[in-house]
Amino acid sequence: QVQLVESGGGLVQAGGSLRLSCVASGRTFSIYGMGWFRQAPGKEREFVAAIGWNYGNTYYADSVKGRFIISRDNANTVYLQMNSLKPEDTAVYYCAAGRSYRLGQISPNEYDYWGQGTQVTVSS
Repeated sequence: QVQLVESGGGLVQAGGSLRLSCVASGRTFSIYGMGWFRQAPGKEREFVAAIGWNYGNTYYADSVKGRFIISRDNANTVYLQMNSLKPEDTAVYYCAAGRSYRLGQISPNEYDYWGQGTQVTVSS
């Protein structure tokens, strides 16, 4: 099993920045990719960004491209740097890990492990 713990959410004004972190523990050797998703009230969970565990290849949703940056370090932590935040970015953000990875892996069904979520609220 893999455990994921997110942190870094909060309240920020439009145009501001936040950095989310996700620490993976447990059988991390089984992880091939990690992603960030978000879910706003009354909406489906949607893909935000993903990164390959071995080669660091990244993929972004069009809605965040150029504003958000996904990265990882060597300590099993994945980050989501969110810049130029907009009120429509308000959602609960979830970290996810997959036992497989391909570029463009955007379906929640393709990820095997999930964190508990962290709230991001952007005020106008």
